[in-house]
Amino acid sequence: MSTNAAKNLFIYGSLLCFAVLVILTIDTMGTLDKRAPEITEKVDAGKKVWHKYDCIGCHTILGNGSYFAPDMTKATERKPKGYLKKFLLNPRSIKPDAAMPKLGLSEEEADNLIAFLEWTSKVDTNDWPPKPVLAAAAAAGTASTGQMLFRKNDCAACHQIAGLGGTAGPDLTHTGSKQPDIDWHIRHLKDPASVVENSAMPAFAHLSDEEIRMLAEYLITLK
Repeated sequence: MSTNAAKNLFIYGSLLCFAVLVILTIDTMGTLDKRAPEITEKVDAGKKVWHKYDCIGCHTILGNGSYFAPDMTKATERKPKGYLKKFLLNPRSIKPDAAMPKLGLSEEEADNLIAFLEWTSKVDTNDWPPKPVLAAAAAAGTASTGQMLFRKNDCAACHQIAGLGGTAGPDLTHTGSKQPDIDWHIRHLKDPASVVENSAMPAFAHLSDEEIRMLAEYLITLK
């Protein structure tokens, strides 16, 4: 290849790459607003609450923050809003040994913060990070129906088993030894507040009686 040919290849190749970059940039900017969740006044107010109480000092959100407490990116997908509000207003009324202190949020601040967390939950993170609890068993096809229900209903968002899972609810590693009565677990799954006073756990009303029994049968094996 001659010097002039190499020079022309470099120049025209660079121009082509630049043109492609400009086209892709214009296309991305034109569709960005359509892909992003709508930012309302309540969402904006909730973000200000997030900063006011320095939530990022303990929690991560969209990869930013500290790792002392659970990631909050998909908080409203993993926990009911009613639970979140109770926890935000007074964490230790839900979990007596909660590490999070009572911050003194008002009802309005709690609602706004939940609106902000709902906004972040709508951001597409390509299902990252993966869910660790029971993932290996599910992939291998060795998980019981009860285990699969535990995973499908994201119980690990609040509960730990053998050190894996959330800490908002009780550790279930030995729940079968502590409470071996399957009927108790069935009642608890159907209506948590009927057996645990002031429980913030949501009822699993969407599950059939058979599914609730299979989930309860799994829980009593945890010993």
